[in-house]
Amino acid sequence: MSFRLQPTPPARPNRCQLFGPGSNTKLPAKMAASAADVINLDLEDSVAPDDKVQARKNVIEAIGDLDWGTKTLSVRINGLDTPYWYRDVVDLLENCSERLDQIMIPKVGCAADIYAVDALVTAIETAKGRAKKIGFEVIIESAAGIAHVEEIAASSPRMQAMSLGAADFAASMGMQTTGIGGTQENYYMLREGQKYWSDPWHWAQTAIVAACRTHGVLPVDGPFGDFSDDDGFRAQALRSATLGMVGKWAIHPKQIALANEVFTPSEAAVTEAREILAAMEQAKSNGEGATVYKGRLVDIASIKQAEVIVRQSEMIANA
Repeated sequence: MSFRLQPTPPARPNRCQLFGPGSNTKLPAKMAASAADVINLDLEDSVAPDDKVQARKNVIEAIGDLDWGTKTLSVRINGLDTPYWYRDVVDLLENCSERLDQIMIPKVGCAADIYAVDALVTAIETAKGRAKKIGFEVIIESAAGIAHVEEIAASSPRMQAMSLGAADFAASMGMQTTGIGGTQENYYMLREGQKYWSDPWHWAQTAIVAACRTHGVLPVDGPFGDFSDDDGFRAQALRSATLGMVGKWAIHPKQIALANEVFTPSEAAVTEAREILAAMEQAKSNGEGATVYKGRLVDIASIKQAEVIVRQSEMIANA
């Protein structure tokens, strides 16, 4: 273990992030009543340029008028390469109730992008006397973003979460695909005439998880575009959870239950984790550093793995 201890990420459920365009006034009430842990009201890609101004007003009104319960409430602003983002930030923080928890910054390419938004947010908070400090979540959607992923994760104490945006990421990388996440038809291995499909997003997800865990930020998987493919969504979510991500986006309400299912530790997994902890506690009392559980070796590292599952289960149960 390094002398520098790995910081603890925000202790909150983040199994599912539900997105909805700020231009659609019918959606916020439905989103507030959903089972998603995080709500992302969108001002970016899902809102047409002519609707940007009205979408901001809609979002500000919805944040103040609706009961969002214990959900984490976030707004995705427009990218820093557009003329819209600064007004998104100014209007939100000058007019929004303090129920707003964080803003999502898309297409982040380097730490300087976060610095720019942080400076503006800090100035407005100070000028308006806002007591609640806004958190940041970011989307890695470009070659530059993945190349600078660690400096982005470390860029601001406001940093809460980081997601992979597969579509824009694929375009930036020049990937030959039009799919948003999931298995890609031409990305396969061949052995004895049989095709075996691997995961083209694996390396980027792993880089995001490592950067996030190093700096105490929640790593989140992004969208799965084919919302008619429940099995495909579940498969990608399971891979992401195995890699250490804490949740996944939902771009359609039917994906909420799938994400919650995958990122909630099963009763069997929690039971096994508790049994491992009990077995190791018994070994410790016997003066042993390891023991055997169900035919396999468990040791001090096993304690850390089991504690992750137990803590996650308790956090979700107490939310």
